[in-house]
Amino acid sequence: MMRTYSLTVLLWSCMFHAIHMMSPEKRTNKHSHSESITGLSENDGKTLHRTKRGWMWNQFFLLEEYTGPDTQYVGKLHTDQDKGDGNLKYILTGDGAGSLFIIDENTGDIHAAKKLDREEKSLYVLRAKAIDRKTGRQVEPESEFIIKIHDINDNEPKFTKDMYTASIPEMAGVGTSVIQVTATDADDANYGNSAKVVYSILQGQPYFSVDPETGIIKTALPDMSRENREQYQVVIQAKDMGGQMGGLSGTTTVNITLTDVNDNPPRFPQSTYQFSSPESAPPGTPLGRIKANDPDVGENAEIEYSISNGDGSDMFDIITDKDTQEGIITVKKHLDFESKMLYTLRVEAINTHPDPRFLQLGPFKDTALVKISVEDIDEPPVFSRPWYLIEVDEDAKEGSIIGQVVAQDPDVTKNAIKYSVDRHTDLDRIFNIYSGNGSLFISKPLDREETPWHNITVIATEINNPKQTSQIPVFIRILDINDHAPEFAKYYETFVCENAKAGQLIQTVSAVDKDEPPRGHKFFFELVPEFALHPNFSIVDNKDNTAGIMTRRNGYSRSKMSTYLLPIIIFDNDYPIQSSTGTLTIRVCACDSRGNMQSCSAEALLLPAGLSTGALVAILLCIIILLVLVVLFTALKRQRKKEPLIISKDDVRDNIVTYNDEGGGEEDTQAFDIGALRNPEAREESKMRRDVIPETIFQIRRTAPIWENIDVQDFIHRRLKENDLDPAAPPYDSLATYAYEGNDSIANSLSSLESLTTEGNQDYDYLSDWGPRFKKLADMYGGEDSDRD
Repeated sequence: MMRTYSLTVLLWSCMFHAIHMMSPEKRTNKHSHSESITGLSENDGKTLHRTKRGWMWNQFFLLEEYTGPDTQYVGKLHTDQDKGDGNLKYILTGDGAGSLFIIDENTGDIHAAKKLDREEKSLYVLRAKAIDRKTGRQVEPESEFIIKIHDINDNEPKFTKDMYTASIPEMAGVGTSVIQVTATDADDANYGNSAKVVYSILQGQPYFSVDPETGIIKTALPDMSRENREQYQVVIQAKDMGGQMGGLSGTTTVNITLTDVNDNPPRFPQSTYQFSSPESAPPGTPLGRIKANDPDVGENAEIEYSISNGDGSDMFDIITDKDTQEGIITVKKHLDFESKMLYTLRVEAINTHPDPRFLQLGPFKDTALVKISVEDIDEPPVFSRPWYLIEVDEDAKEGSIIGQVVAQDPDVTKNAIKYSVDRHTDLDRIFNIYSGNGSLFISKPLDREETPWHNITVIATEINNPKQTSQIPVFIRILDINDHAPEFAKYYETFVCENAKAGQLIQTVSAVDKDEPPRGHKFFFELVPEFALHPNFSIVDNKDNTAGIMTRRNGYSRSKMSTYLLPIIIFDNDYPIQSSTGTLTIRVCACDSRGNMQSCSAEALLLPAGLSTGALVAILLCIIILLVLVVLFTALKRQRKKEPLIISKDDVRDNIVTYNDEGGGEEDTQAFDIGALRNPEAREESKMRRDVIPETIFQIRRTAPIWENIDVQDFIHRRLKENDLDPAAPPYDSLATYAYEGNDSIANSLSSLESLTTEGNQDYDYLSDWGPRFKKLADMYGGEDSDRD
């Protein structure tokens, strides 16, 4: 409801003596309170003198939102210099002059041309002048005055937000602050009660209240439970005029949420739960879920489940599902229906985040009884062990029993069991098993050195239910038997220097054995009994599975004996003792003064010591060239002697000689003239064979005519075909002779064809000194005495 106010505007027009009597606060001019000083004009040059002030007025006031029919009269400007003859002119400048405020320049009356709003602008500062129309001079100094707009209650209170959101923990005490709301009024707070706001609650009682002056919302009821009601909507009113009748008002809505606290313990909806599990369930198998109800939310509703006691606490376990807050009961160990058919568990549920303020309400946990029954199923056979290890000697006889596996049916029926070997693990069928009792025996010989371990699988099957099978690994270790003799660890290339001294070590030998005795290898070395007193070498056993070969005399000669054979016997120390004989080949070599080998070849003795390798090669090449020239000369000479035997120059057959020496084959082009094959005029007339007796020649062959420009390859193919079809033709291999037999042997000729004595025995004992390469000849020609040597 709007209230209207009337404002009386007084215009004071006094003379100088009246101004002197007024208080300083009411004056609007800036001069002395009693007098004003007028200056000397520039034209007259008169001296200064005092003049009386001629006009003054108070502060003007206007009512905002004026809705009258006429313009609102503000006030009147007047000076005592105005004689009423119209010589003075009043001028108004400043805020709103000419637009909002209009002055009558003749009378000085001021009017408001428009409706004013104090909330938009509360005061206006203007300036007034009085001017002589004729001279244009100010008759009074310019003065400043203020027009203030008086407020009316035209604005209702407004809240800073259209809707507020707040929260408070449940179970909060009475008077707990929730939120503060604020409303503002655009009216003038210094003028009347238009801007004085009072708060009140329109909706939300009796749960909440509001402070009428501050707007703070507080709880009004104790122990408000979120589980009963979580959301509240409160409407707050702000009214001006101090809440009196006729005041303007505004409202806002406050949504209040009760947050959760852990004031409720978990509770199982039932006291007993029943579950079942087959006895074959593997560990970790879930059997069922249980849940304790907690009306709280968030971490206040988090529950931890555990098994507090019971006869199945070691057979089962319970875990908490963090998403659903359920307890999942799982199998912890293998179950056996035959051992126990029913288990009882006591499960406990407890809050993980209890609130100390509510512990007096009771323990925040609950318990329930869980019964689990075990179901019987047909189980496969069970072996007495998880795996078997069997050890057997490698010399065990075929058919020997090496061990036994045992399995039985765990069910009450106790079905009979049969055994078998998985042949995928024993492809060679070395082992077998008696199906009735599980005894393993050998079917084939064993060899530890070839396969020291055998890993097989034994299968146990119920006779009444073949689908029920079990497998077990059986590891068979083959134990070593001393059935291998030791031998040299490697092939030794041994040499002795021609300038060697007696007692010098020329070689160290060691041995290896495929067997593995439990106490390790121990080898012994000695010479063969026939060579126990060898005149050249001896052997020394180092007692560390090695032996040293020592010289027994000073100096060795390659020309007399280039190689020595030294047989050595190697023994082991296991039972039964095994031994072998190894022969050490010792070459005689030329060495320098420090014992470094230079040459071991016997041919090197025939060469001059002062010639280099390049010179030796050059000499050999010269000798070979000379020999080739001699051979060619001899061949040409023989060919001239036999020339009358050739019937025609066109005969292109190979030259057959009487030496049984095969030539170079197709690549050898030196045995005949290839140019003859390229002669297109070549003819094969009726000719006599030169390589057989005339009586044995069959019907004379005539060759097919050869046309001109015939191809050499066709010519050769035709001749080959003719000779292949002729049964009397000899093979047409190219036979060439080379009158060079190589270097002479240092052993000279062994043939008896050139011996001077063709009858009687000769002494071939020197063959025994030529080394192992001539051992066979020494045995053939030397007789019994050579064997002993």
